[in-house]
Amino acid sequence: MLVPYESLKQLPAETLENLIKEFLIGQLEDGSFSSTGEDSMQTAIAVCHKALSHGELVVEFSEEQESIAIRRKEDIVLVDSAQD
Repeated sequence: MLVPYESLKQLPAETLENLIKEFLIGQLEDGSFSSTGEDSMQTAIAVCHKALSHGELVVEFSEEQESIAIRRKEDIVLVDSAQD
């Protein structure tokens, strides 16, 4: 299930920032993000907020896996419920 950006804005700022930081740490591992300095991190967090607001990044909640994560919109595979 995708979480609408408007709902994300209702979360405590620290919660959303921690979710974004978790996403960025994953980007460190695959080489998409290359710095953990405070200035770089704050800049990257701002970029992620903007990408979330524009729909380039989305937040996906999985009830089955009981997890929540930020993903690139193009990486989300929507399952057609008619096929189930």
